[in-house]
Amino acid sequence: MTCNPTRNPFAQTETAAVGVSIEGLSKSFGRFEVLKNVTFSVAPGEIFVLMGPSGSGKSVLLKHIVGLEQPSAGRVTVAGRDASSEATRAQVRMALVFQSGALFNSLSVYDNLALYPREHQIADEAAIREKVMRALQILSLEGSAHKAPSELSGGMKKRVAIARGLVMEPQLMLYDEPTSELDPVMAATISEIIATLKDEYHVTSIVVSHDRELALGIADRVGILMGGELVSLGTPADLRTPADPRVAEFLYPKIDLKNPRFKKLET
Repeated sequence: MTCNPTRNPFAQTETAAVGVSIEGLSKSFGRFEVLKNVTFSVAPGEIFVLMGPSGSGKSVLLKHIVGLEQPSAGRVTVAGRDASSEATRAQVRMALVFQSGALFNSLSVYDNLALYPREHQIADEAAIREKVMRALQILSLEGSAHKAPSELSGGMKKRVAIARGLVMEPQLMLYDEPTSELDPVMAATISEIIATLKDEYHVTSIVVSHDRELALGIADRVGILMGGELVSLGTPADLRTPADPRVAEFLYPKIDLKNPRFKKLET
């Protein structure tokens, strides 16, 4: 399965990718400091992959970009505007693809995709249908329009979630662990889709992931968070021979053959 773009289905909307800037971002919950003076930027049209161990602050940082969290210190801007401002969310089209897909089980695939434009009254029903069916076509999901989410495989749910984001005509797409719980073939397919959407529609993409192959395969740049700090920022080529031993151990962990788990069981 490959991404199947024909023409830009959303050409009636002027879409321009936007940049993101993180400046000295810190975030604490009580005494627990989740993010510590994080600074980096994402250029318009770039695929930026954010990696790190579980609990390193990746998802919290993602929530700051979409305006769901307020910084304890520092600033996050999208297209030069404060990310936490309601005005920014109204002026910049952002789509978040959740790790679980976050589909409504009571709605068909078609109605999941149509929900946003219907609720926001941004088009009439005929135009909504065109947007939805085009998005399903791009993700090779035309035959699933009237299925319930419970009838879909894990990979199909991820593709539906991406299609739902595309219906929003985004300038910025954010993905939270888009390849988690997928087999290697489907994970590669999702990675290909993310790369193709960037090339075809010039959307900025920020991807939170544990998937080393995704990062090395499609990212323009990769940032690595550890303990709430940005410890590495560079290209995929930089990550193939990381200078920081912490990054090397995270990306290329060594197997301790002396560990009892790897000892041959005696009979």
